[in-house]
Amino acid sequence: MNDTPLQLAKREVQQSFANKTKLIGLLGIGVVLGLSGPFQTSEVMQTVPRVIYWAALCALFYFLGSFVATFVNALLSRLGLPEWPATIGAGLCTGLSIFAALMLINIALFDLPPEAIKGMLGLGVNVVVISTIITCGIVYFKRHAGGKTEEAAPQPPAILRRLPLEKRGALVAMSVSDHYVQVTTTNGQELLLMRLSDAMDEVGDTKGMQVHRSHWVALDHITAAKRDGAKAILTLSSGQDIPASRTYVPALKEAGVLPG
Repeated sequence: MNDTPLQLAKREVQQSFANKTKLIGLLGIGVVLGLSGPFQTSEVMQTVPRVIYWAALCALFYFLGSFVATFVNALLSRLGLPEWPATIGAGLCTGLSIFAALMLINIALFDLPPEAIKGMLGLGVNVVVISTIITCGIVYFKRHAGGKTEEAAPQPPAILRRLPLEKRGALVAMSVSDHYVQVTTTNGQELLLMRLSDAMDEVGDTKGMQVHRSHWVALDHITAAKRDGAKAILTLSSGQDIPASRTYVPALKEAGVLPG
C-alpha cells in the first residue's frame, strides 16, 4: 500500500467515526466520568455541563490520539525506525498532543490561576506515560492477535465461485463427464465446461488428490476404501463410489487411505 502517513491517519479516524459501537462506548465513558466528576470537576461544574464536558473530552482525545498515533507511527516506520521504537515514539507524541489539547481547553473554559496551571504540568507526565502504554498495547494487538485471526479465515477455493450460490459448499469430488467436469460439494452437484486439470488448479488449500484420469477426490470426504485387485474403490460422504486406478494406489497408501 502506497498511502502516505496522513492518508493512513485520516482513514483510521474515518473508520472510527463509522464504528457505532466505538461511538456508543465513548459516550458511555463520558457519561460515567461526567456523573462521577473526577479531578475536582464536580466542584466547579453542574451535572449537565460536566457530562457534556467529559463526553466531549473522551471523543476528542480518542480521535486525536488515533490520528496522531497512526500518523507518527507510519512516519517513523517509513523513516527506517524499527517497530517498537516507532510505536513508543508514536505513544509519546500522542500523549503530548492530548495533554496540550487538555491544557488549552481548560484554560479557555476555566479562569485558572497560574499555580493551578503549574499543577497541571505534573498531570502531563501521567498522560504521556498512559498514552504510550495504550498505544503499544493497541499496536501489539493489531499486528499479532489480528494477524492470527486473518490466518484462521482461509479463502474458499476458486472453483466454488463458478458454482451457483446454493450449490457452494465443501468440495467432495470432481469427475470428467464428456467435455464437462462434474463438481460435487456438500450442497449438490454442478457441471462445468472445463478440463479436470484446470479444475484441480482451483481447489486451493482443499486436501485432495487425483485418483484416476477422470476423478479427483477430497481426502476428508473419503468414508471408506477397499482394494479391487490392483485398483481400489473409494466411497465418499456424498455416497459416490469412485474408482482409483493402479497408478494412484501408492499415493493413496502414502496418504493413509489404503493400508500399506
